[in-house]
Amino acid sequence: GGWLLLQNCHLGLEFLGELMDAIATTDSMNEGFRTWITTEAHPGFPINLLQTSIKFTNEPPQGVKAGLKRTYAALTQDHLEVSNMPQWKPLLYAVAFLHTTVQERRKFGPLGWNIPYEFNQADFTASVQFVQNHLDDMDVKRGVDWSCVRYMLGEVQYGGRVTDDLDKALLSTYARVWFGEHMFSDNFCFYKDYVIPRGKTVEDYLQYIEQLPVIDTPQVFGLHPNADITYQTNLANETLSTIVSIQPKDSSTGGGETREAVVQRLADEMLEKLPPDYNPYEVKAQLQKMGAFQPINIFLRQEIDRMQHVISRVRTTLTDLKLAIDGKL
Repeated sequence: GGWLLLQNCHLGLEFLGELMDAIATTDSMNEGFRTWITTEAHPGFPINLLQTSIKFTNEPPQGVKAGLKRTYAALTQDHLEVSNMPQWKPLLYAVAFLHTTVQERRKFGPLGWNIPYEFNQADFTASVQFVQNHLDDMDVKRGVDWSCVRYMLGEVQYGGRVTDDLDKALLSTYARVWFGEHMFSDNFCFYKDYVIPRGKTVEDYLQYIEQLPVIDTPQVFGLHPNADITYQTNLANETLSTIVSIQPKDSSTGGGETREAVVQRLADEMLEKLPPDYNPYEVKAQLQKMGAFQPINIFLRQEIDRMQHVISRVRTTLTDLKLAIDGKL
C-alpha cells in the first residue's frame, strides 16, 4: 500500500521496461499502491507505460504577471521579514523579476537566448539565499557591494548555466542595469509601468502584480517589438505541424476510405451546394428598379460584391484541392 517515487526516469529507460513487466504480471495489487515517475520528454520513453499512466506537466507560466504571481504565491510573510534591511524587499522583487525574465526569453527562441537554458526554481532560491546572506553580513556604513551582487547573479547563480559568450553578456547587462543604488529611487522601473512596489506584506505584492498586463510587450525583456511577430509565427507553425502529425495516416490494408478520398468526396459535395456566381447585369437591373442610390440598396450591393468574392474564392480553392489530390495541379 505504499507509494513508489522514481525520479529522472529518462536517464534509465531500460529499467522502465522491467517496471512495466513487473506491474503487468503482478497477480494482486494493493488499492493504496501508487507509482510516481518524473521524467523529461523523451522519444525513447516506453509508449505503453505512457498510455496507461495519468500525465501531469509542470511548466513555467506564460508572462511576467503569471511568473511573478507564481513566485510570490509560494512566499510567506516570514520570507519578507527574514531581514530588517530596507534593501531586502526591493532586492527580492528584483530577483523575482529577473527570474521571470530569463524564463520568458526562452519562448522567443534564438532571439531570446542563443542556447535554450533550463532555468528553474532552484536558481531563484539560491539567488535569494545569497542576497539574504549578503545583507546579513553587510557593513551598514559601506552599504551593498553591488559589484559582488551583480557578479553572483549574472555570472554564478544564473550565469553558471550559460555557456554562450553573448548570453553571458546579456545576463551581465541585466544585472548591471537593474541592480544598483538607483533601484531604490522612486523613478526606477524595469520598463514602462513595471516598477518595484513598496509593499509590506505578500498580499500587497500580489495586489500590485494583479494589476500588471496579461500580455507583455517584448520590450519588457529588452527585445524589439518584431520579436513577438517571430514568436507568434513559430507558435502557429508548431501548432499546425502538431495537428498535421496526429492526423490518421493512409493504411495499406483495410477497406476504409483514405484521407484523400474523404477530402475529395467532401469537396465534391461542397461544389454541388455552392450557388452560381451572381450575374452583375441582373443585379444592376434589379437594384435600379428598387432605387440604386437608396442607402439600403447601396449596402446590399456591397454585400453582394463581398459574397461574390467569397463564392469565387471557395470554388477556386476546392477546384485546386481536387486537382492537387489528382496530381494535376
